[in-house]
Amino acid sequence: MSSGKVFLIPTVLHDDAIETIPNYILDAIKNCQIFFVENEKTARRFLKKLWKEMVIDDYQWFAIHKAEEEVKQQFIRLLKQGKNIGIISEAGCPGVADPGQILVDAAQHIGAMVKPLVGPSSILLALMASGMNGQNFQFSGYLPIDNLERKNAIKELEINSHKKNCTQIFIETPYRNNQLIKDLLHYCREETKLCIAVDITASTETIKTKTVKEWKESLPDIHKRLAIFLLHAS
Repeated sequence: MSSGKVFLIPTVLHDDAIETIPNYILDAIKNCQIFFVENEKTARRFLKKLWKEMVIDDYQWFAIHKAEEEVKQQFIRLLKQGKNIGIISEAGCPGVADPGQILVDAAQHIGAMVKPLVGPSSILLALMASGMNGQNFQFSGYLPIDNLERKNAIKELEINSHKKNCTQIFIETPYRNNQLIKDLLHYCREETKLCIAVDITASTETIKTKTVKEWKESLPDIHKRLAIFLLHAS
């Protein structure tokens, strides 16, 4: 028996942005018998929005968490049984800044077909709208929490951006957004550009690029809002 297929199913960045999911995603969902998801509750709710007639209990569900070895081995066994599996992240595209990557790696290792599907990615959408270098960019995930380590990380990102003409992209836990902005404005040069992208795809979306000097004149308040940050030092 040939192995099953893996469908990487994108999900919304915000609950009210279901229109950002292409229609053909539904065809992939209907091809799956099993779902490995980062959060089962939100994944079920998302799929029911796309396909109201879907009988949720007709499918097998597995939580990815950090893709522990037991989860990975179960995933491989099901693929080898010929089952088609959908992977769904908590937001955006699975496998990108997401624990689903470990399962995709396992699928590649056994030679299973992996089908990535088009959908919203906050990383790419923010980069597209920032006006910064889209030919050379780097995503660094979360910056350190420790004050000294964070200072050094910001300085290093700025130096590398200047040396390599590279756009640096990173994120923060929503309740620490405002503190990160203060740190960026404190440690970066005034001519460095900073893009702050908030609530991407939601009705409250704002994506603005300014120099550090310009941001200092009008400090934003994005406490507890979903945000992504881009930095470019010319």
